[in-house]
Amino acid sequence: MVAGTSTAQAESGIEYVALGDSAAAGPLIPNQDPALWCLRSDHNYPQVAAQYLGAKLTDVTCSGAETDHLQGHQFGFVTPQLEALKPTTDLVSLTIGANDIGLFQTALSCINFLPEPAGISCKDRYTAGGQDQLAKAVDAWAPEFGAALDAIKKRSPNAKLVITGYGTYLRPGGCYPRQPVWGRDGDYLQSVMNKISATIKAETTKRHATFVDFAAVSVGHDICAEPADRYLEGLIPTTIAAPLHPNAAGMKAFGLTVGRAALQGLRSGA
Repeated sequence: MVAGTSTAQAESGIEYVALGDSAAAGPLIPNQDPALWCLRSDHNYPQVAAQYLGAKLTDVTCSGAETDHLQGHQFGFVTPQLEALKPTTDLVSLTIGANDIGLFQTALSCINFLPEPAGISCKDRYTAGGQDQLAKAVDAWAPEFGAALDAIKKRSPNAKLVITGYGTYLRPGGCYPRQPVWGRDGDYLQSVMNKISATIKAETTKRHATFVDFAAVSVGHDICAEPADRYLEGLIPTTIAAPLHPNAAGMKAFGLTVGRAALQGLRSGA
């Protein structure tokens, strides 16, 4: 087995490879893969999708992964994710990009425990001088992401590609102080996440692959929702999941969405 992978056997004959970062891997959600360095759950969305499809899954998602790690070693020893792909692979899912932009660290820098003006706005910092640093970083990343999609298709030319965006983490205006991010900073963070997802969608559409919109799936289930309704955890998780990541309920919803999109594509041959 490739280092840092998990596999699931099933019945349909569909060979499914899951690629991506922590939004796919499911850090801390029980049960975690014994290879702890990737913080990968056996209840993440690839596992849910594989069960829905009856597919044989090879899951190489890894928390902290950037686009470079699809073709290069993560942590210096984790096998490049694309090495799990074969010419016989039928289905590939991918969620990646947020770590390339450093969005998790950015979100942490936006925490303000006191209301305005007693603090510093992260939006003001990242857009000082009329230049949006994070928007520029997303634009610079777009060609790299497109090249990664081409590399996937080269290794598995007959595979159905299902590429996802990221969720709706914060509703418009946020929910300060329930989540300690000022409203305008929360709107800015979500706008950057939306830009990443829009870039993913654009590059995916260029290649006639399938885009799955996790933002639409998670509306009303953001970190401001009541704990029982959340698909995404806040800065202090209310279920066993990593902060600012999908929880088990979110992974179930995302996995079913991916599974349905994949099944439609596999049946149609699109």
